[in-house]
Parts: sequence; structure tokens; C-alpha cells
Amino acid sequence: MQRFLIFIFTFLNTLSLYSQSSLPPGSYTSTNKKAIKYFEESKKMFQIRKDTEAEKLIKKSIEEDPQFIEAYSAYADFLMGHNRVKEAIPLYEKAIQINPKLFVDNNFYLGGALLHEAQYEKAIPCFEKILKTERINPNLKDESARFLKNAQFGANAIKNPKPFKLTNVGPGINTGEYEYFPALTADGNTFLFTRNIREGEGVNAPRQEDFYVSKKVNNIWQTANPITSVNTVGNEGAPSLSADGEIMFFASCMEMTGDYGSSDRKGYGSCDIFYAQKLNGKWTKPRNAGPMINTKNWETQPSFSSDGKTLYFIRGMVARDGIKNPDIYSSTIGEDGKFSEPIKLSDNINTLEGEESVFIHPDNQTLYFSSEGHPGMGGLDIFMSKRQADGSWGKAINLGYPINTFADDNSFLVDANGKFAYLASEREGGFGGLDIYQFELPESLRPEKITYVKGLTYNAKTKAPVEASFELIDLETQQSVTSAYSNSAGEFLVTLTSNHNYLVNVSRPGFLFYSDNFSLKDKVADYNKPYQLQIPLQPIDTGIIELKNIFFDVNKWDLKAESKAELQKIIAFVKANTSLKIEFSGHTDNSGDKVFNKTLSNNRAKAIYDYVIEKGALPATNLSYKGYGDSKPKAPNDTPENKAKNRRTELKIISK
Repeated sequence: MQRFLIFIFTFLNTLSLYSQSSLPPGSYTSTNKKAIKYFEESKKMFQIRKDTEAEKLIKKSIEEDPQFIEAYSAYADFLMGHNRVKEAIPLYEKAIQINPKLFVDNNFYLGGALLHEAQYEKAIPCFEKILKTERINPNLKDESARFLKNAQFGANAIKNPKPFKLTNVGPGINTGEYEYFPALTADGNTFLFTRNIREGEGVNAPRQEDFYVSKKVNNIWQTANPITSVNTVGNEGAPSLSADGEIMFFASCMEMTGDYGSSDRKGYGSCDIFYAQKLNGKWTKPRNAGPMINTKNWETQPSFSSDGKTLYFIRGMVARDGIKNPDIYSSTIGEDGKFSEPIKLSDNINTLEGEESVFIHPDNQTLYFSSEGHPGMGGLDIFMSKRQADGSWGKAINLGYPINTFADDNSFLVDANGKFAYLASEREGGFGGLDIYQFELPESLRPEKITYVKGLTYNAKTKAPVEASFELIDLETQQSVTSAYSNSAGEFLVTLTSNHNYLVNVSRPGFLFYSDNFSLKDKVADYNKPYQLQIPLQPIDTGIIELKNIFFDVNKWDLKAESKAELQKIIAFVKANTSLKIEFSGHTDNSGDKVFNKTLSNNRAKAIYDYVIEKGALPATNLSYKGYGDSKPKAPNDTPENKAKNRRTELKIISK
């Protein structure tokens, strides 16, 4: 809301607060010589920045002539400039009451003051008056139209409040200092945030921003500890965690020395985005996200998508008087592992005013952000936008009152479950300064329902954990929904939208790739019981991979569209292992005619063989195919379930 006040005050030229009259120079609405004398002396004191003396004199001017319109207006402007908004309101009202037509601009400033104090109904006619006035500063008209929308929205929102009950997250996280910008892992057990600590005594002592992390034990957040490997003598803030908590993006801002509080953390501009990875339980030395993301301007407040592909962040122009028009951008990591040229999100998200505090939910479909450009309660409000079927972002939806208020509202986070939201606020009954609170998010404002999947990749022969790359693909759309790496302990954690079927592909050099599929349809997301995947990887030898994501219609050998992702994986594997001799094998159960089954299995194996050669532009030298019919069952053909196991296609390593 402070920026809102600054904006209002830009229309109040600080050197001409005492000369608003449209009367001839030297003429005033007052004829009282003492009142005019005090007014003129007050003006001189104000111009030489002696505000205390200026205020005393302007008060005396009003005492001498209680009908002196210029004195009321100037004093109200003075109070607005000093953030004493509530005191300014009756002065503007008095000036307008004395003569509503003489200083019409006062309606704009009164409306702004009322909006700041959440007196929305009273603010509406003030802005309407400006819009009805013919000869007036066009900028005032444009801004009055914008503020009128806020006043109308605020008046309606207060009449229709959202259910809202804040709960302090507790002393493990909050202290007498300032805590804000939370980040949370998908399993909800690790909480990362920024703590702003005053270094030294007195209100003017410098402050230091650092990262702290807390773990949840028995549903209670434990005492947070600093992340010493990332924190520096400079400022770090606005962290964003990957779903598994293994990658952290954050902002670090340049000091006057030209670095980021550390000789090894160089940047490109005023604030840059950095990232660190967790190896063996410890964070690596942060690295700059690079010149594609960072520029000479202001880049901050990153949010990393759960699929591990897209970084959302804020970029603003650096000017002498601050950051101009911050907007939300996104950049995608390509096949080469590098960030793409960032694009500014559409005007459904970004406005001509400022946007900040962007957060992409783990569902990868719901974007939350703060904006002062969309209709809201005034200042920065929190909004939500849903990704549309064509990939675009839908219309911004205000989260409503009292989630949003007349104060600036940001530092917003929604947990992976979509049930609880977090924000930073300074409220009575807290621990002091800004505290982090949680509340239950209304159903209409929640993201898509998701669950999370925990997996373990290990050597099938030795049982030892191995690091591996994995990819999860939506079987219906054939679109990759996430790709990443398991850690050194072979563990990975990803979030997935519920009610879909997924293909999982896992690979590591020196091992056969792993292929499987699983269904989250009709499964309720239970964050106490995540979906578990155990993934054994076979060392490349004379092994067999069952191609569980190759699909055919009954008694047919035409490859179905859902097989594409698996086929591309096969092509990549063959290209990476050109010395291997590989056979594609087809198998059936014992139902039906044996001759037909042999033909069916052979044709299915050939369909894979033909696709790999044609689409992969590969020679047939080391590739072959064969159909075995029902001659090599995996299980007895005695139940429907066992018969299904026997109907399969395989990739078999013949020799190295």
C-alpha cells in the first residue's frame, strides 16, 4: 500500500502544495491577512524541508480562517506525503464542503485516501466526480477510472467475504524478526523461508536477509536453522523449491561493492536469480542462472514448476527512483539443459502496473501472483489464473476479501495438497514483525487435485541405489509431465495431477532402460500415503526389457498412438548403444489358434522393428524381430491376470 500512497503523491508536486488555487497569483479564497501570512510562511518552511515548523504554521492559518480552502487542501496533501492518511481525510472533506467546484482535484485525493483506509463506498462518488468533470488533468481521469473499479470491487467484496481464519505456523518458524516468502516441498515436511534480521541496535540499524529451514515432526514445525552453505553477508530472499526439495532457486541482490556479499557470487544487475542443488544432504555453492534469465535489470522472486522445466520470475526496469513496472516472465529449460529466452506472460496476468510474488502451484496448472493493476482492494492484491486447454493463462481472479485487504498482500504459497495457503502478515498476537500464517483455502480458489509419487531407483543385481534420469508421461496426451533425476540415494519425488494414467521411463548409461505404467484414476490423493514406485535397473548384459507401454488393439498389430513415447525411448536407447544386438520379441497367451497367435506375435514385433528403423533412421544391422506365440509364457495361463502377463512385447539383448 505504500506504493499506492507514493503514486497518489506523484500528483501532488511537493514544491507546489501551497499553490493549488486557480485564482490569480497572490489571490486566495481567504481575505484574512494573518491566515495568508501563516500560509505563505508555512510554504517557505515546507520548501526548505522544515516540516515540523510548516505544520505548525498551516494549523495557525486554518485557526485564523476556518474557511481557507487552500490551507485545508495543502495540509491534507502534506499529511498524505507523510503517510498520515486517516488525518488527511477530514481536511479534504472540509475543503470540498466549503466549495465543491473550486478545487475538483481534491475529490481524487480524497478518493485515494478513502480507498487506502478501505472506505470503499465513500470513495466511489469521489472518483465518479472526477470522471464527470470536463476540464481536468487527463491523467487524473485515467487513474480515477482505475481506482473506481477498485472501490467498486472492494465495496462488493466486503459484502461477500470469503471464509478465512488465519493460524500462526508457530515459534519453530516465526520470531520477533521478519519472516516471509515461504517455500514448501511437495510432501509438506520441509519449510524454507526468508528471515530478515536487524543487525545492531536502533530502528536505523541495517537488516540482513537469510534463508532458514524447518522440518515437520509430529505435525509441528521444528526450530528453523540457517542454510549456512547458501547464506552470505549479502541478502538472499524469495526461495523456490523443486517438488522433491533437491533444487532451490532464489534471488540475491547486488551490494555497492558490485558483488552479492560474496566474492564468488557475481551477477549481471541489481538483483539476480541463483540456484543451488542438494548433494548428499548439503546444498552446493549457488550458481547464477545465467544471462538468459538475468540482465542489468531487476530479476527476483522465482518459482520453479513441478515438472522441472519452467522458471517463472519477476523482472522490472531499474530506474533512479526505484523499480519500474515489474512483470512476470517465464523461461523453459530445453533439451540442451539451457534456459530459453524469457517471455512476458499475457495481459491476462501482466498489467501496466506492477506484478510480483509469482507462484506456480505443483499442479502446473494454477498460477498465483500479486498485482496492483487488476481490480482489487487497493495496492497489491493476490490473484489466481488457470492454464487453459491451449496452454494460455485464463483471466485473473481476485482471491477476495479478507484474503486481500487494503494493505499490500503478497508472499503467497499454496501447499501441494491445495488445501492450505500461507502468507506473511504483521498482526496482533504474533511473535513480532512479519509472521508466516496459514489458512484453509476456499474450494473455489484451490488448484487442481494432485498427488505425489515417491520412487527408488536401484541396481537390479546388487540392490544398491543408483542415480538415474526419469520421465513421467501422460498416457492419454503423450505429453511429458515431468523429467528429473533421482538423487545419490536413488530417491525421487514428483507431483502429478490425479485421475490420469502415466507412463514412467527411467534410464542410466550402462543399464537397460526401465518402462512401466500406473494409474492414478479414481485414487484419492492421500498425503500420508504417497504412490510408491520401486524401479530396478538391469545392467546392460543379455537382459530383457518388457515394453509395458507398447499398445495394440485386440488381435491387431497396428501400433496405437499411446505407444509413441515408449517407441521414442527405444530409439534413443538403440542410438546410445550401437554395439548391442537387439531382438524385438512378441508373445501371446494360449487362447485361440496357435498359428494365428504365432503370426500375431511376429507381426507385433515387426511393427516395433519397422517403426524404430524408419522413425529413428537406423540401420537394421543389429536389429531383428521374432514372434513366439504362446511358447514362452511368464506365468501359467490359468487366470485372466496371468494371461494378461503373457500377452507382451519385449526388447531382448542378444549380445553386446
